[in-house]
Order: sequence, then structure tokens, then C-alpha cells
Amino acid sequence: MPSTPHHASALITVRALEVFRVMQLRCPRLGIQVFVRSLCDLHVVAPRPYLGAQFSTAFDVYLSLRAAADQRMKAALGRDNACPACLYDLEGEPKLKRRIIVTQDGNNSLKRFGQCERVVRFDGTVVPGDSKERYDRRQAPGDFFLPRSDVEVWAKDEVDELMKDFAPEAGEGGDEGAGCEERWENMKEDVTARAWGLYDETGIFPALCRHGFVLVVVDMVQSRELAKYGLSVINHLLRVLGEVTVGIDVGCKVARQVKAHPQLSVLAKENNFKAVVGAFHGLGHGRLCSVCNMAMYVDGMGLEDCENCESYFAKSNALAPTTCYSTVFHRQQAISTYMRHTDLCNAYQGLTTVMGNKYRHALKIKRGLPALQDAMRALNVSTRNVFETWLAKEKEYLRSMKTEPVEETNEMDYYQKLVNFYASKDHLRDIRRVNAFVPAVTDATYAEAAKQTRRLETQRRHAGEVVTKTLAAVQDLELRLGIATRWVAGGEEWEKAASLVKNRSYQRALDHLQGLIVARMFELAKMNMSGTGYKLRKHIAKALQVRSKAVKTALHKYNEAAAALDPPKPDLAWEQVIEYTFLAEFDLLREGRDDIRNEPWALPAGRVAMDQHFKMLRADEEIERLNLEIPCLLTYMADEREFLVYHEERLRKEGNAALAHQVRTHRLEQRLNKLAKEPGFTASLSRGVSVSTERCVPADASEERPGADVEMPDAVDARACRSQNADEEEEEGEEDDMDAVAEAFENIMRIAHDGEAVAGPG
Repeated sequence: MPSTPHHASALITVRALEVFRVMQLRCPRLGIQVFVRSLCDLHVVAPRPYLGAQFSTAFDVYLSLRAAADQRMKAALGRDNACPACLYDLEGEPKLKRRIIVTQDGNNSLKRFGQCERVVRFDGTVVPGDSKERYDRRQAPGDFFLPRSDVEVWAKDEVDELMKDFAPEAGEGGDEGAGCEERWENMKEDVTARAWGLYDETGIFPALCRHGFVLVVVDMVQSRELAKYGLSVINHLLRVLGEVTVGIDVGCKVARQVKAHPQLSVLAKENNFKAVVGAFHGLGHGRLCSVCNMAMYVDGMGLEDCENCESYFAKSNALAPTTCYSTVFHRQQAISTYMRHTDLCNAYQGLTTVMGNKYRHALKIKRGLPALQDAMRALNVSTRNVFETWLAKEKEYLRSMKTEPVEETNEMDYYQKLVNFYASKDHLRDIRRVNAFVPAVTDATYAEAAKQTRRLETQRRHAGEVVTKTLAAVQDLELRLGIATRWVAGGEEWEKAASLVKNRSYQRALDHLQGLIVARMFELAKMNMSGTGYKLRKHIAKALQVRSKAVKTALHKYNEAAAALDPPKPDLAWEQVIEYTFLAEFDLLREGRDDIRNEPWALPAGRVAMDQHFKMLRADEEIERLNLEIPCLLTYMADEREFLVYHEERLRKEGNAALAHQVRTHRLEQRLNKLAKEPGFTASLSRGVSVSTERCVPADASEERPGADVEMPDAVDARACRSQNADEEEEEGEEDDMDAVAEAFENIMRIAHDGEAVAGPG
């Protein structure tokens, strides 16, 4: 492979380039400089700076040739790759409530330093100036990245403007998630604005299906994670895939943003869009937001935790050392190549393992039914539908802690308007009495007296306007409340409302404090629950530390309101609050509007049983989904094998041996026979009929293609499996032979020089 287009003085073997490509995909931290120096050590040659540049240029050409060969193979086959379990539909399969489940999140590890001029300010600080990077028109291989122009359409200012006037409709969740997103502001603009100026791309924002396939990714440019990245991805997925459910750390906020957008809301409604909060991040949200938006409480989600991005970032972060100082093209090239590799070698080849683990997890939860039935008998619960009622009551209780009863609020508002009205009338009467007294005026005091008269007249006019304004407010409430006779001081309604107003500030402070402490207790119960991992415990502990500040503020306001009562209530100390573990210890609940200490859904045993009920519901949904996905995968593998074998033979007969060889190396196959032996396995292992016709083989070739009449067996013979696996291992060994690999590279070179233009290094 030459390092220059003309008069090349240095050549790099394709074998060396392929070794580096494969090694870097398995160890993304491996850079060109380290590999080139290793080659120099092997050849006992002193390292030279220009060798890295030559190798980089040759490697770019080599990757462009591989991309061109891959595009030609896809063109010859007439289709592209996607997740077969999610997107390969079969005839006659039932419709799922949540067709495609996607996880999306931002990651700032793959930042890239911008090559900018250094500008020194008058105070001596150095800030980045204009970019000095050379324009590079090359495009990264693949179609993972969305163009920046498509992302900028969803500008932050426009989204914020829409959210100002947005009010959710009744039954859409209200403000259950209001304020939750503030806990996930991982970067603050005022603190990191100077740091962001050093970077051009500050990370990536990908979307993955529930099996780990990368669907789309966008670059985060000179900013932290913003709404425009998530909305642009959601818009793309809805238009390409249709019905999508998205899991994201601030799903409550994203749901409101989607509903507020005039165009995206229509598209989302047509495709049954739903935004949920992942299991890991959801426990850092408020309890009301969690029970409304966490995947465990959303119908149709199965056992999906919507946290695939976190595990994906744990692997992709290894790209950071080799991309932070690269160019725009080389960064996207490295990320796209890595994503294609993970889709093929990790997500696709590990698909049967992932689905098998999901099925076993669901069956394990299902085996807990006897324990749940024992708990129901202990709680005197007749049917599992009672747990749905308990969850609704908990939601209603948490909502009631955010607002006051409407009837009491209107009466107290009317009482307060009356107090203001009578006070304004008294004030106007006093001003008129002062104006009625006109002192004797002499020539010396005329100017001062005139000034005082104008001031009193202005006060009288203002007082009259206040009386008119307060009277209008009183009349409006009288019409809304249907009050025929205006209340007067000393009346029964007056005294009742006065008592309510007197306790209003205390009740408000108590409700706010009560809601925070109850939510804190529920989260502590999850933190101490058996089976909660170490990282999740630390995550909950961090969220509780942040929420402790709100509890301290609410506690201070409560003590102030309690001291103002007659007689005053005793103060509540912070040490008492943090020691509360169970609701039975929270004696202050008896003074609230609703005492929930004896409610079954508030008892520890009731909450454990309720959570187990919802886990079992999600397990049933998971099994239902997997019973559809497994036949889809099996049918895809069978169709794919026949499809690729047919086109391999077709291309070979047409004299295009190079493309035929590429099709052969692309062919993969796996089995799910081991999972069929699991107790409780109900999926069909027989081959279905695909809705799509892109992998259909012509009928006249059915007798010629091998394996055309082979179907997946329902019963599995161990010896046949061992024999079949041995044949597959032998075939894979032949394909991995170095001579075959070298031949493949030579075929790539022949394809690249068959007359079509291939993009060079620049």
C-alpha cells in the first residue's frame, strides 16, 4: 500500500495494515505511533517521525478501500445490516405494545481538542481563537453519524421558548418529573465554559437498540449534553423506524419537550412514542417521577433497564487516547469503524447469548411466584390486581403533597381577598379624613401646603384604585364559589376560613417536608434491599446527599411555621429526620392531611410484594417479546445463509470472484439450541416467514442452493449439535487461515483498480 499517490518511496504491506486494524479494534488505545515504533523495533530500524505520517496515510487509503469493497458488496446484495431481533418482522406475529426499545445518552469521554490560535487577553489569560485546521472534505465510512446541520435545527433557545408556555394535558403525568432533570446537570456552563472552549467535539450522543446495536450517533459540538442532541436523534428514529420507546436519564424532561414541540409532538403521537427513565438513573429522580416514568412501572417494557449506553461507553471510552488530538475526519473514522466492529463482532455474534440471558432472567423471576403468593396471604391480599390499586394510591398521595385541596384553597383565597378588601377600604377612609382637614395657608407656606395636598390626593387616588382592584377580585371569587352573601368578620364561614389560613403556612411546610422524608424512606429501602449492587447503592447515596439539602431547607421552614402557631408546635431536629427508617417512626405523619402509616402500600412487606408483582408483570412481557424475537433471529439466520450462499454462487458464475469471496467472509451463523432445554422455555425454534422480501431467493434457484430445505429443529440431538458445531468450527478455521486473508486483501486491491475512482488520502 503506497503512502503517496505518485512516485511512492515507501510501501506498507496490506498484512501489516490489517494486523494494526484488528489489534486497534480489540484494543482501541493502541495508536499508530506505538505500532510504527514496534515495527521499527522488529526491523531493528531507528524510529523516524515521518514514518507515522506515512503509515497513517496508507492506513487511510486501506480503510477507504475496505469501505469501497463493503459498499459494493452491499450494492450487489441489495440491502444493509440491522438488528435482526428488533427489525426482522415475520408474517402472522402479534403486535407488541412497545415495538422497538432504544437507549440513548451522552458521553463526554470522546472529546477532541480543537486546533485553534492562542489569543492572549489584556489580563494575561489565554483563550482559544480562530481555528487553524485544514478543511477535510472526506466522510467517515458508514452511515452512523447524523450531519450537524440536522442537529442544529433543534436549537436550545427554540426548545426553551416552547417549554415556557407548555402545560401538559390532564392525565399526561402533570409535573411528576418537574425538577428531576436538574439533578442530572453533569456540567455547569458557568464553571466549564472556559474548558469547553478548548474542544471542538465534546463527546458523542448515540442511540442503541436493546440488543446493543448502534442505530445512530451525533457529535456534541462545543457544549455539554443539550436537548437538541436527544431531540434530533428521536426525530430521526421516529421517521426511519416508526414506533419507538426511548430510555434516557432525563426521560421525564424529554417527554415534556417532545410534547411541547409542534412538529415532533404530532410525529410522536402517530408512532406511540414514550420516553422512560432507566433503572440506574431513575432512582435519583423524585419518587413520584420514578413510579410514573421508570421502566419497571411502564406497560410493555419487559425487563429492559434502558441502560445499554453505560456498558457501551465503558468499552468505547478506550478510543479517547487516540482521538482526542486527531482531525475531525480521523476521529469520526475511528468511531465509525469501531461501531461497525462492535455491531458485527460483539452485538451480532453475542446476540444469542444476550437473548438467552434475558430469557433465563425472566424465568428466574417467574419462579418467585410461590413466594409472592405467600406474601399475599400474609398481607391478606386476594388478587394481584390489588397491587395496581396500591400503586395508584401512592401516586395520588405523592401528588397531594405537592398541592393543596382545591376547595380549601378557594375558601382561603376568598377569605384573604376579603381581608385585603376591608383593609383597603379602611385605608381609603383614613386618607379621606386627612384630606378633609385643610390647615390655614399663608403666602410663605403655600408652596409647601400645595405639595402636601398633591401628595395626599395621589395617595387617595391610589387607595381608591386598590379598593376597586380588590373588590373585583372578591366579586370574581364569589361568582366562582357561588357565594350569595358576602362574608363578614365574626361569621361562621369567616372564622372557619380564618382558622384554615392560620394553619396554612404550617400545613404547607409540613406537606413539603413530609413528601421529601417519605420519598427518602422509600429510596433508603431500595438502597438496603438485597440484590442492589454496589454501584447502584453509591448512586442512590449520592442522590440522597443532594436531596438532603432540600430536606434541611424544608425542615427550617417547618420549624418557623410551627413556632408561629398558637400554641406553638415543638421543633423537629435534623438528627431525628435522618434516623427515620420506617414510616411507623415518623410520628409527624399523624398531623398531616393523610396519615399513611397504616396503609398497606406504605408498609415494608407491602412494598416488597408490590415491587415483586411488577417485576413479574415485566417478566411476562419479556418472555412474550423474546418469543417473538427468537423466531425472528432464527428465520433471519436461515434466510441470511440461503441469501448469501445464493448470491455468492451467482457472483462466482458471473466471473466476479472477488465480490463472491467478500460475500463468503461476511456469512455468519449461530444457534439457540442450548436455550431450548431451559425449564419454562416457550419460544418456537421453527423457521418463520419473513415479511420483507429483500432476502428472498428466486424460486428457480431453490434446488441449487444448499440448505434450502433445512429447518430449525424443535427437538435437539446432542450428537448432531456437536457434529454441526465441529463442522462450523472447521469452516471458520478455514476462513481465518492467513492465506485466505491475504487473498481477500489482494481481491480488495483488484476491486479498487477495476476502473472506478476510490477516495484517496485527501
